[in-house]
Amino acid sequence: MDEHSQRTRVLDEIFHVSKPVIGMVHALPMPGSPRFKRYTLDEVYMHGVAEALRLKEGGVDGLLLENAGDIPFAKPEDIGHETTAAMSILGRLIREATGLPLGIITVANAALHSLAVAKACGAQFVRVNQWANAYVANEGIIEGAAARALRYRSWIEADDVRIFADVHVKHGSHAIVADRPLSEQAIDVEFFDADVLIATGYRSGGPTLPSEVEGIRSHVSLPVVVGSGIDVNNCEPLLALADGAIVGSSIKVEGKMHSDVDVEKVRALMAAVRKVRGHTAKIVPI
Repeated sequence: MDEHSQRTRVLDEIFHVSKPVIGMVHALPMPGSPRFKRYTLDEVYMHGVAEALRLKEGGVDGLLLENAGDIPFAKPEDIGHETTAAMSILGRLIREATGLPLGIITVANAALHSLAVAKACGAQFVRVNQWANAYVANEGIIEGAAARALRYRSWIEADDVRIFADVHVKHGSHAIVADRPLSEQAIDVEFFDADVLIATGYRSGGPTLPSEVEGIRSHVSLPVVVGSGIDVNNCEPLLALADGAIVGSSIKVEGKMHSDVDVEKVRALMAAVRKVRGHTAKIVPI
């Protein structure tokens, strides 16, 4: 099988199911972040594992661990080793507790940190919000991470850790690349060797439009997943176009990102997803 064919099969190889749904584990504040003083490190670990187990109970196909409590988010160069260390331990605990495929995202746009965590805890993929080009975001000017991240991945011998990359970043202005339509940005991300492309809304929980998914996949050959705003009501039209989805806020208590996972909401979403799959999840042979 050539390299391109292998890249198009990434989702199959990781999740072994058509149109996988990846549940977000929004971790409590990590050491070094301003809000960490409200918790003990053991509480951070126990909360993360409990959230992951709720997601598994609800039936998701994989998990994505994020340092979501580290508000306000820092630029990559300002994120300390303590974050990487704590995320690595939590990732390992989640993997051992659930057995589900796991991804890592260290915000804001700390691709090298995410790769280090993934290597340490055995995660299968990382999500990078800004892979190509540059944007103005809450944290300031955020540059594309592809060049440094791919070299670092090779250096730590983590080529088996796949790259899930947003085509445009949430919580940011697209003014810097305003002359590049979404389809062109998608081509950039594919050209810079991402494995899976992510179509997302403008903020966490914000809806991803079907037109955005169409605009991305019409110009690339890689898998495209929905990265924001999918819920029980819109999953059918979105998954008719996309190859999978990442879900967070919509399956939380009161639909709030920092609330606990609501198992019944997860079950309802997965029931709707199974209808899209044709009632029975398709197992894909490797």
